[in-house]
Amino acid sequence: MRSGIDILVGTPGRIKDHLQNGKLDLTKVKHVVLDEVDQMLDMGFAEQVEDILRVAYKKDSEDNPQTLLFSATCPHWVYDVAKKYMKSRYEQIDLIGKRTQKAATTVEHLAIECHWSQRAAVIGDVIQVYSGSYGRTIVFCETKKEANELALNASIKQDCQSLHGDIPQKQREITLKGFRNGSFKVLVATNVAARGLDIPEVDLVVQSSPPK
Repeated sequence: MRSGIDILVGTPGRIKDHLQNGKLDLTKVKHVVLDEVDQMLDMGFAEQVEDILRVAYKKDSEDNPQTLLFSATCPHWVYDVAKKYMKSRYEQIDLIGKRTQKAATTVEHLAIECHWSQRAAVIGDVIQVYSGSYGRTIVFCETKKEANELALNASIKQDCQSLHGDIPQKQREITLKGFRNGSFKVLVATNVAARGLDIPEVDLVVQSSPPK
């Protein structure tokens, strides 16, 4: 950064640290990209993001950076926040549009109702039936605690490991590599830790509770 760079990719907290320590100058930034904007602005990062962008944006200025926001889901509040940084003639690009079939037609969807105390047993049975002994399964959870408990539950008889924000990055990479290689068959991950995963040959995906 001392020598000068063209592109900086970083988490809000780390970028803010460098700004506060005087190691980063964003006054000449031409393009700002926020990825996973719904999560970034929903997870308590909104204040950090605003602190960072305040340096580069002047109210009603035509010289403000070009701003690009990417998100798999765009609730209304995302647009409200976006308007702070977008020019009034901003463009919205929707890759799904009005199509009613928003999931792959080759995927079967099932909803299974059960009491929360029976969830691990039901998930274990579902894995046995729909993924078998050799298939690969990803189970998504809301919390780290839930991911740990499910991964250790005896009802899930296949080899199982968990993935969440408390696991160090190096261990996360080892876990993902093992899952890709087929060293273990079931990955239990929090929704946040799992964003951006690209793992082929997964037979079954389980949401342990309805996505909010």
